Amino acid sequence: MATTTSSPTIILIAGHWLGAWAWDEVLEHLKTDHSRTVAMTLPGLDGGDPERAGKTLDDQAAAVMDVLARLGVSEDQPATLVAHSGANAPVSLVLDRHPELVDRVVWVDSGPVATGSVFAPDLPEGLEELPLPSFDVLAQQASLEGLSTEVLERFRARAVPEPGPVLRQAVELTNLARRKVRTTLVCCSIPSAQVLELARAGHAVFAEVANIEHLDVIDVPTGHWPMWSRPLDLARAIQSTASRTT
Repeated sequence: MATTTSSPTIILIAGHWLGAWAWDEVLEHLKTDHSRTVAMTLPGLDGGDPERAGKTLDDQAAAVMDVLARLGVSEDQPATLVAHSGANAPVSLVLDRHPELVDRVVWVDSGPVATGSVFAPDLPEGLEELPLPSFDVLAQQASLEGLSTEVLERFRARAVPEPGPVLRQAVELTNLARRKVRTTLVCCSIPSAQVLELARAGHAVFAEVANIEHLDVIDVPTGHWPMWSRPLDLARAIQSTASRTT
């Protein structure tokens, strides 16, 4: 992989129910060339798109590639991809299809998926989309630590239902070069020591982490949405990772 000598290109991609707006506070703290730092909304998560419920993981991966092309990313000037939570599936597809365009990937309380992974295999075929569940239900799946009532209200107001095809589609990966991309895990709701232990044990959610050839970990202890609970610390973690030359 080539290394960047100018201001790095950073693409921020949030997880389920979220758009580019989720990164607003992080962007305020990032000391980078903002023309080279972009938060994007994945297809299916634009509330104004009348066809969004039919979007797929392939559509989302293609959209990330479109942003890379628009920013002039190349093998000589690759980008840093920052993927939060459920953005790991489309970003894993991008790494598989074009690893030469990614200098580093930063997984935010997330990680690479293994081939064949399906986020919600039991989701009924007739269900077109999955709205943000109640916070009582969500808290059983992911930590809400650090989120104020105001933040939760904003989350509820701005969340867009996740397209059913995104949740049901299996991730098919074939290019082992994806494992050579330099990787940083920003561990929030689960400490890095525990994540690495689970990876070594072959836990289905974390098993792919054990295959990464160049891995760093950064602990930012908080809940599953650190862009809201610890935006400054998350921005520092992203900036320090993207700015590395080795």
